Amino acid sequence: MSKISCYLLGGHFDIDSKKKELKSLEEEYNDSSIWNNPDYANELAKKISNIKKDVLKYDELLSSIDMNTEMLSIVDGDDHYLEDISSSLHDIKTEVDEFEVKILLDGEFDSHNCYLEIHPGAGGTESCDWADMLLRMYTMFATSFGFKYKIIDKQKGEEAGIKSVMLYIEGDYAYGYLKSEIGVHRLVRISPFDSNARRHTSFAAVNVTPELTDIEDIVIKDDEIRVDVYRSSGNGGQGVNTTDSAVRITHLQSGIVVTVQNERSQIKNKEIALSILKSKLKKIELDKRNDEINSLKGNDNINFGSQIRNYVLEPYSLVKDVRSNYESNIPSKVLDGDIYPFIEAYLRVKGEEHAKNN
Repeated sequence: MSKISCYLLGGHFDIDSKKKELKSLEEEYNDSSIWNNPDYANELAKKISNIKKDVLKYDELLSSIDMNTEMLSIVDGDDHYLEDISSSLHDIKTEVDEFEVKILLDGEFDSHNCYLEIHPGAGGTESCDWADMLLRMYTMFATSFGFKYKIIDKQKGEEAGIKSVMLYIEGDYAYGYLKSEIGVHRLVRISPFDSNARRHTSFAAVNVTPELTDIEDIVIKDDEIRVDVYRSSGNGGQGVNTTDSAVRITHLQSGIVVTVQNERSQIKNKEIALSILKSKLKKIELDKRNDEINSLKGNDNINFGSQIRNYVLEPYSLVKDVRSNYESNIPSKVLDGDIYPFIEAYLRVKGEEHAKNN
């Protein structure tokens, strides 16, 4: 193996261990009894596919580095070739940086699709409008990053913005990337709703829950929930259906509320809502099992003191993440969905913390 491989990815990627894991998973997958549990079989197939992609990408990067290193040893100072090699190495570095971030996504649910929710804090119209701005930011990010999304539920604000929204986001490692957004987002700006053009501070909480398929063991009894049905509404509050198809399920013990109104069928909306509720309850159960009760990522109890990022539009322009200290002085670009640098910075910080503790 090339000497370069000793330095590639800063030692984060153990190629030999990955290949052994891949072999073990493939042996498990080839056992016909695995299809007794189709959900698990499909989950395993996805995991195998993701590891194969990582191993292939590693080999491709290593081959490119070796080839360019060899070229450097034979061009003998030819400026034209040196310029081409320099450009190629710059591109490779960008790919290595992106791959480094991706392989940090090794959490139990990182490869899963997810549900992203936004809830405005106190502040009425201001906060509702801020929540709507965040919705736009995340949908633009999802589109540019190659994720698919659909709105599961959206409650419009009384004057502007939204009271709440839930998105279903589908794509490789959707939860792994977007879990970095969990927490409170703070906006400082000149209010467009204040006739005196005063500066206002608004808050909105973002929660992200992985979509879990292995939830058969989560049993929800009828007396543990309250189910409300009502008429689905579209933008502006107009009725979408002539029947009460929207469903709101409240889990009485935990206080978790799930609302779904994107389907025309009340039965289908209830089915989706129960699945989301089970995913949330399963995540809480697993967090408790792993003694991570103080860092729950799957419930709705985000404290509005758990601020993760500041977006300042006035009196200066700056977006700063308080966990990684990564910042941008172009808020408009961030609000247009360019949040990957913040995600990358957060994941690197968490990766370094994990490395120190292990």
